[in-house]
Amino acid sequence: MGRPREFDETEVLVAAIDCFWERGYEATSIRELADKMGLTGASLYNAFGDKRTLYRRALHHYIETSFADRVQRLEGKLPPLQAISAFFSEIIERSLDDKQRKGCMLVNSALEIAPHDPEFRKIVTEVLGHIEAFFRRCVQAGQQDGTITTSQSAADLGRLLFGVHVGLRVVARTRPERALLEGMVRPALALLTLT
Repeated sequence: MGRPREFDETEVLVAAIDCFWERGYEATSIRELADKMGLTGASLYNAFGDKRTLYRRALHHYIETSFADRVQRLEGKLPPLQAISAFFSEIIERSLDDKQRKGCMLVNSALEIAPHDPEFRKIVTEVLGHIEAFFRRCVQAGQQDGTITTSQSAADLGRLLFGVHVGLRVVARTRPERALLEGMVRPALALLTLT
């Protein structure tokens, strides 16, 4: 019978997320991960497999506790236009509070690892598709209740909001300035209400 694990798996996974998030996938070594997670290299391998497998688990956990949680809290619980606005407000606040300028782990993955790795490209593409779909659903709901313009299709407005979101996450890493970030979002929200 194997020895039971003597650590909180969620806690060490969050430590791995912090390490990957701060340094990126390529620049993070197993030694740095083990140190940050408070594990030996052997324990890390036994519990999580190789670095790639750990990164996949860390990315999934990050997605579930950030994007998926945000959508669950906002969609259907707030009026559509307010849900979109709240989504962006949270992103802006998180970006301003991000003193290390780590950005969004998902967008970082899209830029660093997804272009060169088919498995991670599929994971990232799927989640980015969910983000776009969230915006599209909110726009559709707002078009149905008359609070969002029908001058553009819900699909196109959803794509616009998705593009603003990704741009916001990238820009915030180098220029986390409230006026800049809010200025990127404000015109997009105004377009939703134009008649």
